[in-house]
Amino acid sequence: MPKRSEEMFMDLWMSLLLLWITCVPCVSMTPITGQSKSTQTGGSAVVASGLGEGQRLLSRAKRGWVWNQMFVLEEFSGPDPILVGRLHTDLDVGNKNIKYVLAGEGAGTIFAINELTGDIHAMKRLDREEKAEYTLTAQVINADTDEPLEPPSEFIIKVQDINDNPPQFIEGPYRASVPEMSAVGTPVTRVTATDADDPVYGNSAKLVYSILEGQPYFSIDPNSATIKVALHGMDREMREEYLVVIQAKDMGGHMGGLSGTTTVTVTLTDINDNPPKFSKSLYEFVISEDLPIGKMGGKVKANDRDIGENSKSTYSIVEGDEQGMFEIITDTQAQEGILRLKKPLDYESKRAFTLKVEATNIRSEPSSGGPYKDSATVKIVVEDSDEPPVFSKPVYQLEVNENAPINTVIGTVTARDPDSSGSQVRYFIDRHTDLERQFNINVDDGKITLARPLDRETDMWHNITVTATEVRNHSQISRAIVAIRVMDINDNAPEFATENEAVVCENGKPGQLIQIVSAVDKDDPIQGHYFHYRLIPEMLNNPNFTIQNNNDNSISVLARHNTFRRQKQEMYFLPIIVTDNGNPPMSSTNTLTIRVCGCSKDGAVQSCNVEAYVLPIGLSMGALIAILACIILLLVVLFVTLRRHKNEPLIIKDDEDVRENIIRYDDEGGGEEDTEAFDIATLQNPDGINGYLPRKDIKPDLQFMPRAGQHSGPNGVDVDEFINVRLHEADNDPTAPPYDSIQIYGYEGRGSIAGSLSSLETASSDSDQNYDYLREWGPRFRRLGELYSVGESDRET
Repeated sequence: MPKRSEEMFMDLWMSLLLLWITCVPCVSMTPITGQSKSTQTGGSAVVASGLGEGQRLLSRAKRGWVWNQMFVLEEFSGPDPILVGRLHTDLDVGNKNIKYVLAGEGAGTIFAINELTGDIHAMKRLDREEKAEYTLTAQVINADTDEPLEPPSEFIIKVQDINDNPPQFIEGPYRASVPEMSAVGTPVTRVTATDADDPVYGNSAKLVYSILEGQPYFSIDPNSATIKVALHGMDREMREEYLVVIQAKDMGGHMGGLSGTTTVTVTLTDINDNPPKFSKSLYEFVISEDLPIGKMGGKVKANDRDIGENSKSTYSIVEGDEQGMFEIITDTQAQEGILRLKKPLDYESKRAFTLKVEATNIRSEPSSGGPYKDSATVKIVVEDSDEPPVFSKPVYQLEVNENAPINTVIGTVTARDPDSSGSQVRYFIDRHTDLERQFNINVDDGKITLARPLDRETDMWHNITVTATEVRNHSQISRAIVAIRVMDINDNAPEFATENEAVVCENGKPGQLIQIVSAVDKDDPIQGHYFHYRLIPEMLNNPNFTIQNNNDNSISVLARHNTFRRQKQEMYFLPIIVTDNGNPPMSSTNTLTIRVCGCSKDGAVQSCNVEAYVLPIGLSMGALIAILACIILLLVVLFVTLRRHKNEPLIIKDDEDVRENIIRYDDEGGGEEDTEAFDIATLQNPDGINGYLPRKDIKPDLQFMPRAGQHSGPNGVDVDEFINVRLHEADNDPTAPPYDSIQIYGYEGRGSIAGSLSSLETASSDSDQNYDYLREWGPRFRRLGELYSVGESDRET
């Protein structure tokens, strides 16, 4: 309605409300008969409210106070305080000095009482939503002495509600969802509004809901506020989100009521109502024939208008791949079908493929009758490429006998160029797999031959790699594995498997088992091993031992008698010939060493030493030990005696031992001209001395004749021999002191081609020398010869 009419209506309504408020206290505060209740007895009282003095109604009562609830209108904002009610007591007869006192909630601040008349006024604007009622206490006291004339009485002032609060959506704005294509009437969500006004007083809190925006798609129940689908066939792919405005109005929706609004965002959730759709009906791919297995050859994609799980599809090949050349996998992230190669392509055999692929939804709605799907055609064109040679087999297995002669053909590998041009192929052995170069291969025909003899007992298998290379394009290489098995031939003789030593007891019986002998053979015949044992021809009539076949490739060595004695013979040797069953048979002679030992009655070996049999001669072990100890003692005494005789001094000492004196030598020597300190003749010519030099550091009393020196013939003296002679003389000199002394050897040796370089031994002077031979020694001595020649010429001049 127009704004002016609304204001007039509000003024009229407020006038009627004031009139009603004025009348209500008059009715509610009229005197109550004896059926009224009070907390105080005795005396009588009259209570009036909202009346003038002339209109006071008197009533006789049994109690001093008669109460009813007082009411005051909220939000009243008149110019004067509003009269709430009037209190009166029967003690107020007009001539007594009494005073009314008000206490309790809001007394003196919100509510004030006239002390003389008992009128109660509301001094402030009240709000019921803040506080709905107030509890106060009234009392009559003496105005002069403030003494209470009556006990206090309690009463309640209630704030009367008006429609001053609009509805509010506390939880708004709202978000809700509903599946697309839902039927009409499908609930979407429910909204709730609250009104702060009094729900039990009038229609101020009675709400009615309606839709302001969102029609015709949705509707709302006016009482329950439930939002429902109102339009059939709402498609998420057309529109996914709707904004609905909801209004809540109090006063039962009548004119003059207050209202509040909220928004509800409704989202249509997806259902699988759309099939996948390929962007093209025909896909064409060109793939090289050398594409590795497992690599991608192309991609296809089917789009789905749905979202989430409803849009996911799987891809498969349904037609055209009878040979199983291709496979298609699903990329879950990009939702694409990836076409991959499963088998090698061959341009020369097939150059094109036509496939039919299909995309199928993973999820399906129960009402759809099955999953949605779509199909497309994929055409694949194979492109020719230069391919490496292809071996007839990926792995070759060949056999060769061990010890086969060199250049023996083991086998042949073959490879061909699969291209239409058909290039020639060359063969090679990868030497990383044949480090010892035991095999060769013919580069043209692929024949593998033996380069070195083989031994099966060393290596039974040899695995080599053969490469095939195109002649016109060396980068095109293929490989094949060749496993060569070395076949066994009987080239190893059998040998004893057990130890070659055995023991025979002296007290054994004839036929006692000495040893079980078995043999081993490095060869590995197909029919297995069978060994034949026999004694050598010289031992066929062996009187001591015999052998017995155990029929399990072993023999037993047995004793023929019981008269074995260690004193007679400590050890026996039994040669045995072992022969295998190969072709040709191989044999070896193995000697079994049999030791004679003493054994206990139960056959346990006790001793195998011959020395133990000296005891029965008549001496016990204790006697032998005593004799041995005596011999050792005599040897020690003899050694000490000889040592003492050897250490007796041959020098008659004076009272003072010269070894304890310190001899000082203060002179520095006179150089080459000093001939007193040593015998210069020794340095000049060792052949001219007699080999004896007197000792100057001792004073012997006994004189020994000097021994004749060992002189060599002319030009036969050697330094090593000279030193040995001097060493022998020093070691055998009886006058030598027991301490170390210095031996001087000044001999330089003889026999040099160049002669002695010392001038001590020659009697000639420099002028007698001829140095022409220096020029004949070569260019290195030529300059030296020239210098000496110049010297001679200078002396002549």
